[in-house]
Amino acid sequence: MPEVSAPVIKLVRRTTEPVAVQTLRSTAAAVISYVVALTVLPAQPAPLTAPLTALLVVQVTLYATLTTGIRRVNSVVVGVLIAIGFSALVGLTWWSLGLTIFSALIIGRYVRVSEFVPEVAISAMLVLGVSQIASMAWHRVLETLIGAGVGLLFNLLAPPVWTQSAGASIDGLARDMGRMFRAIGREIGEGHIAFPHAAARLHEARRLDHGIVEVDASLRQAEESLTLNPRVREGLLSRVVLRTGLDTLEICAVVLRVLSRSLTDLSKFRTEESLFPPDVSRSLEELFTQMAEAIESFAALITTQVAANAEEAENRLTLALEVSRRTRDQVADLLLEDVREHPRQWQLHGALLAEIDRILDELDVDKRAERLIQELDARAAELSDRHPRLVALRRRLRGSGGKERRPGVEA
Repeated sequence: MPEVSAPVIKLVRRTTEPVAVQTLRSTAAAVISYVVALTVLPAQPAPLTAPLTALLVVQVTLYATLTTGIRRVNSVVVGVLIAIGFSALVGLTWWSLGLTIFSALIIGRYVRVSEFVPEVAISAMLVLGVSQIASMAWHRVLETLIGAGVGLLFNLLAPPVWTQSAGASIDGLARDMGRMFRAIGREIGEGHIAFPHAAARLHEARRLDHGIVEVDASLRQAEESLTLNPRVREGLLSRVVLRTGLDTLEICAVVLRVLSRSLTDLSKFRTEESLFPPDVSRSLEELFTQMAEAIESFAALITTQVAANAEEAENRLTLALEVSRRTRDQVADLLLEDVREHPRQWQLHGALLAEIDRILDELDVDKRAERLIQELDARAAELSDRHPRLVALRRRLRGSGGKERRPGVEA
């Protein structure tokens, strides 16, 4: 598989990120909510609470929109009730303002509004500072409901699905790992590797952790976009495929870091000679190239949506693993002969083979299928324990005449 330059990968990631789409969605929702608020509340000169609420409610995913809208409305209502109580008792003074803010922030921690705790105090202050408090309180609550309703309807019309951006992130991580494998293979094939250069390669492998964190954030966003999304029929299956795939790549990244450490230790001891004999070096270079192709094929498999393309990706992965295992056995035989002649640092040779075996085992197609079945069964059992009536209703709706499908695939 040919390598793709870093600028091209960055361009692909940028075009699949939801920044531009989210900007347009938020702007349109804010404007529509403002127009609706002007129509419903003509006496209000500038009902800006409605567009403000819409901006906060229209999140990237439908699930986030629902949860954020509920918390947003809850925070405003609680703040208005606090302001009404304080205005009826003491009115607006410097100490009543401070007491209102303090009480709103404390109460906000207990009403489950999450990041909207400051909004409770803001709502209380805005309502407390007006003369006609009952009218202002009603208007603020109504504006909030309008903004939340418009934001919710805006996402219900065409809820976004962000699996493409998550797939691009996973593919980029796999390509970074494949590039490292090819680079290590070329360096081994050239013969001697200076210790500072090997240490720099180890540092590069450690930086893969940052890429995994970024991919994990993108994947969490994709998982949220699949939750409660009517456009997705097999949301649970998609979530499990992507999540387990990222787990596998994360394990491979850890093993790659350990493998780089083993090569760094070898270069530290063998400062005046090649790390391996010429025949072993050539075989290892070939092996690392094949492992790079296997990792990239694995990423293509877990991010492919079309069945035909997925089958092609699985065939490429299976072939790459078969070739890698044959080359690995050749390397093991050659290393055994080398250890008998030069027994120094034999434990590092064994560690190198063990690390290669671990990566090939993690990428194994049969093992991945077994892992998917286990995860789907676990999710289905968890759903059955939490919502037994819902599961029973689904089975009843499917009917007893049809073939029983795996419950986790339908969610």
